[in-house]
Amino acid sequence: MSFAPKAANTTEIGTDPKLIAANNAVSMSAKIELIYNTLNANNLALPQLPCFQKALQGFYALKEKGLIEKDIITVIDFSMSSTKKRLWVIDLVANKILYNSLVSHGMKSGGEFATSFSNELNSNKSSLGFYTTGEIYQGKHGLSLKLDGQEQGVNSNARARAVVMHGAGYANPSILRTQGYLGRSQGCPAIPEAIKNEIIQTIKGKSCLFIYHPSRAYDITTKLVG
Repeated sequence: MSFAPKAANTTEIGTDPKLIAANNAVSMSAKIELIYNTLNANNLALPQLPCFQKALQGFYALKEKGLIEKDIITVIDFSMSSTKKRLWVIDLVANKILYNSLVSHGMKSGGEFATSFSNELNSNKSSLGFYTTGEIYQGKHGLSLKLDGQEQGVNSNARARAVVMHGAGYANPSILRTQGYLGRSQGCPAIPEAIKNEIIQTIKGKSCLFIYHPSRAYDITTKLVG
């Protein structure tokens, strides 16, 4: 008695697009986790892992599109209290945290915590998502840095809203002692005046900036992270 050979599976694992995509996602996740676990904190606090993971996913996506020219990423975690240092500047070549700072959110985004976000003109709210840094200029807050929102409907009005990085007295640590939480902006990520020049000079010129919050609305809208 003879048996016909079993038919070959026409979909090999190595050529199945769904399996390839899943494998690539696992590889990227593992790569990002390795970077996080070996990150030189430089005696500073680490960002939270979920925030860092999304930040790196978007960074690599923007770099693949040719929109990022510096291996520097600025991460802002708006799930944290404004009393905490919730901004990080990270050198991804040296795998080292360069700065960890206070940063303000928009006055209509919330009090101590940012809970509401908008891309609308005159909303006075922060916008989440991925930005690339632009040129520096001298504005009413002194040295300032223009930002270009890279996510349509999320932060694409950043230029039109004049959402920029700048220093501000209301973002200085001393304000915490008088009102209990950091002062707020009209939507700009404002930082303490003492370190604004250093941070702005470090991140200017096509580096990546990511503003994170575990917002369901953002997760639905973004095309850069899963």
